[in-house]
Amino acid sequence: QMSNSSSITEFLLLAFADTRELQLLHFWLFLGIYLAALLANGLIITTIACDHRLHTPMYFFLLNLSLLDLGTISTTVPKAMANSLWDTRAISYAGCAAQVFLLVFFISAEYFLLTVMAYDRYIAICKPLHYGTLLGSRACVHMAAAAWGSGFLYAVLHTANTFSVPLCQGNAVDQFFCEIPQILKLACSDAYLREATVLVVGVCFGFGCFVFIVLSYGQIFRAVLRVPSEQGQHKAFSTCLPHLTVVSLSVSTAMFAYLKPPSISSPSLDLLVAVLYLVVPPALNPLIYSMRNHEIKDAL
Repeated sequence: QMSNSSSITEFLLLAFADTRELQLLHFWLFLGIYLAALLANGLIITTIACDHRLHTPMYFFLLNLSLLDLGTISTTVPKAMANSLWDTRAISYAGCAAQVFLLVFFISAEYFLLTVMAYDRYIAICKPLHYGTLLGSRACVHMAAAAWGSGFLYAVLHTANTFSVPLCQGNAVDQFFCEIPQILKLACSDAYLREATVLVVGVCFGFGCFVFIVLSYGQIFRAVLRVPSEQGQHKAFSTCLPHLTVVSLSVSTAMFAYLKPPSISSPSLDLLVAVLYLVVPPALNPLIYSMRNHEIKDAL
């Protein structure tokens, strides 16, 4: 048992497997997913940056989304792969703090960005005549910067809060990366209440974004259903569907991860759910966005 957090120099992460074969299997599996995510997001970023026809608000936000996805998956997966490969569970104290900071930064910035993207789709479909004035290049840059900036501030707040809590329950984290709830489980008695308040604020904020996205889509669907031609309806839906899919995927997995009843909680289930909401979306998002999208296909 550690007496206090100042004496903790490293944390022990949850291993994916205890036998060597399974560890190597996990390494190769994660390497495959990681390379797929790097390739897919890299292709989207390069395509949008290089093709001037794609220099529109929708694709500008998509480029930002791909950058955030690359950040998210690079924060957890390489470390987990290295630990499996070298049969270790250790992560340094600073490494753990960096993981918490970067994860909160990328995930919250991505969530704010998805909210901005819902607004973009809403203006494009419900107020097409004002699209150019409401979403000029300067407005788009400001909105993206606001998403990145809010994520940054939020991450500073969380990281400072989490790592100022004294820890006296050892140094084993029940997850394959440094996750705030798991670190707080190591806290002394009531020390985690302060961070819990910050988490509640975060949840309210997130809920606000979620309500905004849902209301935007309510307006969008009303507008689309009023479009007389079936072809026009189809075109409008196909520009919204990828975004809606990505939002549903990330919100539902994250909600399940943090709101599921403790009775069904187990380290292996927590591990699986974390992989579902942290590792799978960054690799899937580019596919979801480019599958129905002729402009990206042509540009590629």
